[in-house]
Amino acid sequence: MDSLAELKNKLRNFARERDWEQFHSPKNLAMAMIVEAAELVEHFQWLTAEQSQTLDASKLEEVRQEIGDVLIYLTRIADQLGIDPVAAAHDKMVINAEKYPAELARGSAAKFKP
Repeated sequence: MDSLAELKNKLRNFARERDWEQFHSPKNLAMAMIVEAAELVEHFQWLTAEQSQTLDASKLEEVRQEIGDVLIYLTRIADQLGIDPVAAAHDKMVINAEKYPAELARGSAAKFKP
């Protein structure tokens, strides 16, 4: 499988070949990503937690495609802004570990005040 860096380059080339970079401002990409995220959420609307974990093959493929769309737009936004999304996620995990210490957060969905 491709690395995220390889995906970023493929997406950049894909957009350039179609002269779409003129439309790929961070604002437009973020808006498109939210539309795709909403399409992803739509597949789970009204399902129980158990049902959401046991999707049939057809529904799972639809969800898989929506996840692909969200990742594509997220990767394009990061590329346009010069952000390494993997580094950003690692940095955010450090912040989250401090904000939600395991000994206080274990088994709780409650938000902590910083």
